[in-house]
Amino acid sequence: MNPDTRDGIVARLADYRRAVEVGIGNRTDVAEALSDAGVAVTATDVAPRDVPGGVRFALDDVTDPDAAVYEAADVLYALNIPPELHRPALAVASACDADFVFTTLGGDQPAISVRRETIPGETLFWARETRADRAGTEAER
Repeated sequence: MNPDTRDGIVARLADYRRAVEVGIGNRTDVAEALSDAGVAVTATDVAPRDVPGGVRFALDDVTDPDAAVYEAADVLYALNIPPELHRPALAVASACDADFVFTTLGGDQPAISVRRETIPGETLFWARETRADRAGTEAER
C-alpha cells in the first residue's frame, strides 16, 4: 500500500481505542501502524493469517460472525472489501455499536449508504458513524 494512503487511513482511525480489521488478508501494514499508534487491533479473516506482533488474530467470517470477536470494538474497518460483504460488515458494526469505514476494490461502488472522504490515493467510505466529533479527546470517548 502507498505509504501516504496507509498514513491517511491510520490518521483517521488512530483516535479509536479498539479496532477490528475485517478480512486482513496478507496486507498487514494498516493494522500494524494502528497498533503502533496505541490502538488495540484485532484482525479477522476466513483463513489463518500471520499478523504483526501487537495485533490479535481471530479466524472469523463476517457473513457468519462470532459476536465475541467484535463486541468491544469502537470501529470496524475493511480494506478493499468486495460489495457483497458491505452489508454483512455493516450489520456486525451495528450489532456491536461500532463505526464502520472501508475502502473498495478499484471501481467498485459501495453497496450501502456512505459518506465519502478523500485521503491521499484512496476514498474512505464511512457507513456508520456513532461519534459526531472523530477527533475528540479521550474524555469524550
